[in-house]
Amino acid sequence: MAIAPDRFSYFAAIDWSGAVGPRQSGIAVAICARGSAAPTLVAAEDGWSRTAALDWLANAMPPDTLVGLDLGPSLPFVDCSAFFPGWAESPADARALWALVERICADDPHLGASSFVDHDEVARHLRRHGGRKGEFFEGSGRLRSTEEEQRRQGLSPTSNLNLVGAAQVGKSSLTGMRVLHRLAGHVPVWPFDPVPSHGPLIVEIYTTIAARAAGIRKGLSKIRDASALDAALAAIGSETHAPLARYDDHATDAILTAAWLRANAHRPELWTPTTMTPHIARTEGWTFGVS
Repeated sequence: MAIAPDRFSYFAAIDWSGAVGPRQSGIAVAICARGSAAPTLVAAEDGWSRTAALDWLANAMPPDTLVGLDLGPSLPFVDCSAFFPGWAESPADARALWALVERICADDPHLGASSFVDHDEVARHLRRHGGRKGEFFEGSGRLRSTEEEQRRQGLSPTSNLNLVGAAQVGKSSLTGMRVLHRLAGHVPVWPFDPVPSHGPLIVEIYTTIAARAAGIRKGLSKIRDASALDAALAAIGSETHAPLARYDDHATDAILTAAWLRANAHRPELWTPTTMTPHIARTEGWTFGVS
């Protein structure tokens, strides 16, 4: 599928967080326009929250923005033909999964997902804190098809069913599903939705892909100073950035990945991955950048 060079006017990346509370220090939003100027951080009054990020996505981001969310928009399905094998209420596709998370977590404040994590049937498939591992959670956890492909490409994805450890993305993914559910009808999400001819579009991102493209070798994917960030930006065709008040993983990941999205959004092979079938696209989704 060919994407016109001027299809998107802006490129944004959001480093997400599944942390409990009204504000999440792990959320960072960066955006850039077409061209080569470095992405800049988008500030939120009193700091970012998931509800503030939802409002920005629905109402405040510029038109024709391609925005990447650093979270898993779904759970493994293809390997077992179900998200939660053996459970009669296991959803049939990703959008039904988002609706289920929203329904179970309706009373969780701040778009949290604790009620879903602690749901008796769901918990049987998760690894949670305190040594709690459901009877259906085996090894390091099931992977989606796109994550299996990431492994074949030398990356190290973590199962979205694992909620323990520094590398876990399960909590971010589940809270993100509540946001995606609420954006239905406002912002399409690829590949669950086709790429529209105009308007905004959300894709899943994996910030390590941007880091590797910028020449940052495995094990050193986190940028914590200005010179390292500028070197990485230059490697993907971006100008130097405006100095930040604080250099942390969240801000630098968002800035670098927004620049990477701009540099790669035109590549047709990234929109038509060879191993992504319509069934995978409907149930598990796909990480943009995994061809």
